[in-house]
Amino acid sequence: MSGLRVIVGCKRVIDYAVKIRVKPDKMGVVTEGVKHSMNPFDEIAIEEAIRMKEKKIASEVIAVSCGPPQCQETLRTAMAMGADKAIHVELDAKQAETIQPLHVAKILAKISQEEKADVIIVGKQAIDGDCNQTGQMTAALLDWPQATFASEVIKNNGDLTVTREVDGGLETIKVKLPAVITADLRLNEPRYATLPNIMKAKKKPLAKKKASDYGVDLTPTHQILSVEDPPVREAGQKLETTEDLVAKLREAGLVPS
Repeated sequence: MSGLRVIVGCKRVIDYAVKIRVKPDKMGVVTEGVKHSMNPFDEIAIEEAIRMKEKKIASEVIAVSCGPPQCQETLRTAMAMGADKAIHVELDAKQAETIQPLHVAKILAKISQEEKADVIIVGKQAIDGDCNQTGQMTAALLDWPQATFASEVIKNNGDLTVTREVDGGLETIKVKLPAVITADLRLNEPRYATLPNIMKAKKKPLAKKKASDYGVDLTPTHQILSVEDPPVREAGQKLETTEDLVAKLREAGLVPS
C-alpha cells in the first residue's frame, strides 16, 4: 500500500499570549494590530502529519486554511514545518468574521474528495471560538470514522489505533481508513521551523481558492448577539482559623448550622 495522503486544517487565530479585548460594540474582539499565529492544536496536527511522513506512513501532507490573505503566513509556517503544499481558501473581511465550523467542514470535505485524502487531521478545537466541532462535522459529512482528542496514533494495516483523552482517563479505539483525527495537547510537541526550511517553504506550491470553488455557501447559520468580558472576580477574605471559616460558611448557608 502506498503512503497515505493527509490533509491538515491550519487556522489563523489571535496568538495565545495576547490579552483579548472586547470591541466597544460588543459584537466581537479586537483583531486589528494584534499578533496572530497558527492555532496551537493545529500545530500539533501538522506535527503529527509530518511525523507520519517521516515514518513513511504518509506520502503527502497538504495544509489547508480558510481566512483572510494573512492566512498565507500560517500556511507557509506549516510548509516550513514540513507540509508539502498548501491550499488557501481566501475570505473577505466580512466572511472571515462570520465563517462557522460547518462551513469549514464542508470545505475540508470537498478538498479531501478532490485530493483523494486518506486522513484528515485537525486540532481538537481552535483557541478563539473553542467550538470543538469542525473535525466531527467533517467526519459526518464524509461518513468517515472519527477519532477525536487523540493523544497517540498508531498505523496498522488498513486502520489506525488511536488513544483518546476522555474525562475518565484514556480510551483506545480502532478506526478504518479513511478517517478524521482531532489532535489533543499530549499527542506530540510541535517542532520549530528552521531558517533553511522557512526559505524552502517559500518555493512550495500554495493554491488560492474561493469557497464558491467548492460550492460552499458561507451564509451564517447563527448570529452572535453579544460578546462580553468575563465577570471580574470578587476579592477573597482571609480568615485566621478553621472556626472562622466554618462560621462564614454557616452565614452563607453553605454548611448546616
